[in-house]
Amino acid sequence: MRQFGNWLYNTFWANWMRRVLTLCGLLAAGVLLWVFLPPFGAPESCASGVEKHGGECIGVNGSGYDFGTREIADVTRAIAKENKDFVGDKPHVTVALMLPLQPDIAAERVQLRSEIQGAYLAQYRSNRNESTPLMRLVLANPGDAYAEQARVVDQLADMSADKDDNLRAVTGFNLSLDATEKAMARLSELHIPVLASRVSADELANPEKGGGKEPFPGLARIIPTNRQQADALASFHGRLRDEQTVLVRDERPHDIYNNSLAKAFSRKEPGPPGPKDQTFESPSITDPGDTGNDFTLIAQNICQSSARYVYFAGRPVHLRLFALKLAEAQCEGKKYTIVSGSGSATLNRYMKDDDWAKLRGGDGKEPAITVQYAAPAHPDAWDTELRGKDGAKERPAYFTEPQKEVRELRLLIGRGSAGDIGDVRLEDSRTMLVHDGVRTIAKAVLLANAKTEGSVPPLKRVSAMWQRLEAANRVAGTSGWICLTNAGNAYDKPVAVVELNPTTKKLEFVGIGWPKGKPQPDDCRVPSDTD
Repeated sequence: MRQFGNWLYNTFWANWMRRVLTLCGLLAAGVLLWVFLPPFGAPESCASGVEKHGGECIGVNGSGYDFGTREIADVTRAIAKENKDFVGDKPHVTVALMLPLQPDIAAERVQLRSEIQGAYLAQYRSNRNESTPLMRLVLANPGDAYAEQARVVDQLADMSADKDDNLRAVTGFNLSLDATEKAMARLSELHIPVLASRVSADELANPEKGGGKEPFPGLARIIPTNRQQADALASFHGRLRDEQTVLVRDERPHDIYNNSLAKAFSRKEPGPPGPKDQTFESPSITDPGDTGNDFTLIAQNICQSSARYVYFAGRPVHLRLFALKLAEAQCEGKKYTIVSGSGSATLNRYMKDDDWAKLRGGDGKEPAITVQYAAPAHPDAWDTELRGKDGAKERPAYFTEPQKEVRELRLLIGRGSAGDIGDVRLEDSRTMLVHDGVRTIAKAVLLANAKTEGSVPPLKRVSAMWQRLEAANRVAGTSGWICLTNAGNAYDKPVAVVELNPTTKKLEFVGIGWPKGKPQPDDCRVPSDTD
């Protein structure tokens, strides 16, 4: 030991020169450790603006980071290119797309790509069609089930005050959960404009003529609520008698979508009562758990009832399994139509090859089980509604203007001028609806800036424009006219009734349903008796 000590002394400390060199070496090592190793206890960095928390990369990024989800790599690169090359240092506002960006299930990763594609295509169009300021788009990952939303909201708050970022709106929000509600409420408290393009729960909307404090000041919605979707479906089906229907609902806690949809489907029609509600409780949004056993027993009970229409208040994973169990029950040749909400828009992506044969049934003529849902959009809606019709009365603007928007969007995708963003599928409505949401934000920013082109409007000025988006200032979306009420809700927004065809294995447009039972006003004026 004494020999080792002597060696250390002679090597590093024997004279002043060795002491200086030793101290310089220690200083250099300390600097390298400081630069290349994070401070003790600090989170690991995933990318600029993104840190690892709970195994996920949480935060905000617009420079091309794909959050480890390869399906969105192409479109995130396109966003980065638009932000850097087209927007750059020019006057701009930032719009954040807040969605869980690291889903485990393949079908959900494809859904995510569709939503980001819609936002990017709207950014691309707005930057070339609207006046300045330009739009910078960033992706905000709040984690699985929005569990880390508080961290992300803090980041977005800082960006709204930063003169370089100029965050002026947050959109996205694809799951109606308690955590989603908290994120939207906090953003509203911070006076950051929020536009909900995908969440349909009634609890995530400001009430019309509420008379008190709005739960979400500065909120706009472009998707019909679950109640409005149920009204549109009822109008489309011609008000079914209660004895013809049965409600199957998921009672899992904290899922606002399921609860809201169940309430919307629960309103009773006159006449003899129908079967009692059939309830189950799933373990999570994407895990079927033991629900298959419940569905087998529920299907047996439905077979013995007078119901022919089954209202299903649940998520796509569970809807798929329930439909298969009802088909397997073989209720003595009875045919059933399962009706659900907009959350089922991507049900076909959960279907497996053997599933289609089960839904078709044994006779090969008519499917044993038909699945319909209220889609917030479908690319074939307007062409189908206008086919073979001539004259202004038969070709109302609430059909022709959205038709024009769909054609322009398809042309942009087909030309490839917006770059390689991966395979774009419009049928599931997600690309169309998120596109319309970002275009609505662009219109609000434009109106807020009417007198001073190029300047960045204040946050409250942008949200104040929501109620101006009607009549002459309506938004012609691919999903239909967007005419907002004073509470920020879409007035009588059309619903595309879509059917899962087990023979063609595709989602097919069936018809248009109107929440008010009749089309929107010809000029998109919102009446005073809105409810």
